[in-house]
Amino acid sequence: MQLSATDSRGSRQRWESRGRSALLVLASFAGGLAMLFLVLEQRPGGGWRVLDVTVGAAASITLLLRRRAPVGVGLALAVVAGFAATAGVANYVALFAVARTRRIELAFLVAFADLAGALGFWLLYPANSVLSLTIVVNAAIALAVVGWGALQQKQQDLVAVYRDRAARIERERALRAEQIQQAERARIARDMHDSVAHYMSLIALYAGGLEVAGASAKDVGPAATTIRTTAIKALDELRSVIGMLRDGTLVVPQETDQERTVQSLVDEARQAGQLVVAHLDQDTGQESGPAAEEVYRIVQEGLTNARKHAPGALVTVGVRRDGRDILVTVTNPVDEGAPALPGSGAGLRGLAERATAIGGTVQHEIIEHGDGSGEFRMRGRVPHR
Repeated sequence: MQLSATDSRGSRQRWESRGRSALLVLASFAGGLAMLFLVLEQRPGGGWRVLDVTVGAAASITLLLRRRAPVGVGLALAVVAGFAATAGVANYVALFAVARTRRIELAFLVAFADLAGALGFWLLYPANSVLSLTIVVNAAIALAVVGWGALQQKQQDLVAVYRDRAARIERERALRAEQIQQAERARIARDMHDSVAHYMSLIALYAGGLEVAGASAKDVGPAATTIRTTAIKALDELRSVIGMLRDGTLVVPQETDQERTVQSLVDEARQAGQLVVAHLDQDTGQESGPAAEEVYRIVQEGLTNARKHAPGALVTVGVRRDGRDILVTVTNPVDEGAPALPGSGAGLRGLAERATAIGGTVQHEIIEHGDGSGEFRMRGRVPHR
């Protein structure tokens, strides 16, 4: 059975941890033996020496439990170090484990226990040093170990904080990138929806014209050509949307600035047979950027809605400046009895969202007249500076 890279790395880390623990136990016991035979002038002899070495070995082995119960191990080894010289290194190793993993108050408690153990050992073997020197040396060692362990704990905490922060920043960056990608896809999909709906409504209008009784052969040819051209444009838009949704690749149909003007929309609608009256300021066609795009989309959606929901009705388009804004209106009569193409309302919602993003507004309403007739009106206010 083969192990994955993660399993192999985890197994290697476990073996490394066990190896470090074994070395620590051996080093602690070696230090205790050095204390017993090389440092102390007065030390146990005979059977007490054998007992001291045995207890010191057991104390060093107890260090294997320092991660599970550091405080308990530290207090126990402080007691053992009060009568066994070979446990005099193991108890400070246990104190370091407490200082590195627990609160500083618990570390000082174990350090005080180690100091009490040192006094107990001095009572058994007072000839090794004077009482004051025993207190000073052991207090200094305990304070140094506590300070070192506390510093290690702070560094470990800082590393954990930095790792968490880096992981959080990475997650936030990935989330922002995903949100930006989704927002961009939604924006492109709205634009494609507007264009496809526009082209399909034109096709329906052309096809409706061909159904008129008495259409001559000379009229069928140009109309069929226009239908074919419009269908190709619609298919290009659909291919762009499908490619974007499938693999994120967007192929935008190439259109010149001259093709994407309000006047071109009006001319295209009139050519298809739609009745359009346009009131356009001469300088409104000079805009560029988001403002020009939004004005274009508002008029496009208005003409498309009129073709879908009020075919054959007169549509009035108005574009004019009003101070720092461009006002756009598209109105058409409401004919409840006329056949209408299906619609989801996504185009109007997309227009409103797009206008809000650049500081403008898009509103639509149905105005009812007293004689039972009505009028659908769409109004947009787009900042151009």
